[in-house]
Amino acid sequence: MNKNLSRRFILSALLAGVSAPALARAPLSSLRPHPRSGTPAVPAAPPSVKALIQRARLGGKVSFVVADAKTGRVLETNKPLLPQPPASVTKTITALYALDALGPYFRFKTRLMATGPVQNGRLAGDLVLVGAGDPSLTTDDLAEMAAALKRAGVRAISGKFKVNIAALPYIRSIDSGQPEHLGYNPAVAALNLNFNRVYFEWKRRGGGSGRYDISMDARTDRYRPRVSSAKMRVVNRELPVYTYKDAAGVDSWTVARRVLGKGGGRWLPVRKPHLYAGDVFRSMARAQGIRLPAAIEGKAALKGRVLVQHNSDELPVLLRGLLKYSNNMTAETIGMTASAARGYHVRSLKGSAKEMTKWSTSHSGVKKSRFVDHSGLGAGSRLTASDMVSALVKQGPNGSLAHLLKHIPMRDGRGKVIKGHPIRVYAKTGTLNFVSALAGYVNAPDGRQLAFAIFAADEKRRAGLAKSDRAAPRGHKSWNKAAKRLQQELIERWVAVYGG
Repeated sequence: MNKNLSRRFILSALLAGVSAPALARAPLSSLRPHPRSGTPAVPAAPPSVKALIQRARLGGKVSFVVADAKTGRVLETNKPLLPQPPASVTKTITALYALDALGPYFRFKTRLMATGPVQNGRLAGDLVLVGAGDPSLTTDDLAEMAAALKRAGVRAISGKFKVNIAALPYIRSIDSGQPEHLGYNPAVAALNLNFNRVYFEWKRRGGGSGRYDISMDARTDRYRPRVSSAKMRVVNRELPVYTYKDAAGVDSWTVARRVLGKGGGRWLPVRKPHLYAGDVFRSMARAQGIRLPAAIEGKAALKGRVLVQHNSDELPVLLRGLLKYSNNMTAETIGMTASAARGYHVRSLKGSAKEMTKWSTSHSGVKKSRFVDHSGLGAGSRLTASDMVSALVKQGPNGSLAHLLKHIPMRDGRGKVIKGHPIRVYAKTGTLNFVSALAGYVNAPDGRQLAFAIFAADEKRRAGLAKSDRAAPRGHKSWNKAAKRLQQELIERWVAVYGG
C-alpha cells in the first residue's frame, strides 16, 4: 500500500476549502542594494515597530519577541509578557512534550485480538479491534488489516465484533464552542479513522425534481466504502445549514437544500470514531470474504491473543505532518498519549493539557503560560511571546523541533512565493477567529539565526461572535490577511536591523 499517497489524498481533500495564504506586501527595503555611478547606495531605514503595527490596523493587541537563536540574547520586543491565545502554535509545545515522553522511535499500535481459538476458519469467540490512539489510521490501513486477518485463517466469528477504546478517554469534540459541522473539531478517541471525518457527497438528479443522490463514505485514493455510522437527510429550510444529533450511536445530519446547488462534497466531523472505524473495518472484512456482525463498543479488560497488528509511522514523521498540516485531532491524541506515558491517568483534554503546562514549566522555559488542550483550538490557552522564544532558544535552531517545522515562504505584493528569497523562515502558524500567531526560526542572509514569536489577537471582537457566526465571521479574512502581512514585515525588519 502507498501510505503516503493515501495521507496526501485525505489531507489535500480536507484542506481543499481552506483559503490560500494571505497576501504580503513587497519587502520593506532591498536587502542588498545595488550601488549606482560608483556611489554606494544607502538602504532606507526600515519602518519602526510602532509604525508597522499602526499600519496593520488590527485592533486588539500585538506582542512579539525576537532573539538570537544561539545565544538567547533578546533583540527586540513588544508586550513580551502578555498572555495571548497561541492558536496552533500550541502544537510546537505538544511536539516537544511528546518527544520527551514517548521518544523518537514510538509507534502507535492498532490490533485485532481474538478471545478464543480459530478452528476451521471460524473464530470461537469475540474479535476485538483495539485502538491505541493512532491519529493517522486510514481506510487503507483497515483494508490491509482485513487482508491480514484472512491470512490468519479467519472467515467468520461465533462471538461479537467489538471495538475497544480504553487506552484514551472519549472526547466528543475538541472545543464545544465551535459550530457542530466544522471538520477541524471532530471527536477524539483511542480508535480514530481518516482524521475522524466522513465525506458527504451530493449530486442533483435530472428532470427538475429537486432531489439529490447523496452518500456518506470513508474515502481514500484507493477505497470509497459507504458507511452506516453516519447518515444525511436533505431538508427544506433556510437556516441552519447543518444540524446534527446522535441517533442511538449514529451520526444523524440534515442539510438545507438551498445550499447544495448541482452537486459537491465536503468532509464532516465524526462524533463516534470508534464505531465509524468498526463500520469501515466490517466493510473491508466483507470484501475479503469475512463475515462480521455490526461493531459494538467493548469496555471489558482485554484478554486474548493478537491476530493482526498495524503500526503507525514513527513519532517524528507524525509530528512533521502535525506541524505542516496542523490537524487538531492528531495533536490531541498525541498529547494525551504523552500524558499517559508520563504516568498521568488521562480523563480529559484539560487534565492532559494541565500536565503539559506543568511539564513545559520545568522542561521548556515556559513560565507564564497555560494550555487547555494540545491543539490550540480551545479559547482558554494562553502563551507569552517571551515563553515561546525561550522554548525555541532552548531547543536551538538546529535542534529536533527546527527539523520538524515547515518552511514559510516569503511572498511579494501579489501574494506569490518569491523563489530563492534570501530570508528562510521555519515556523508554525496559528489561526483562530481574529487571532494570528507565528513562531519559529529565521535564517538571515548573513547566516545569523533568529528565534521569534508573534501573537496578534482582538479578543473583544472574538468575544462578540455568536456561535453560529464562528465558521466564517465577517471581517476575519481581511483581518487575517493584515496579520500575515504584519508578520512578514516584522521579519523583514529584523533581518534588516539585526542580520542581513
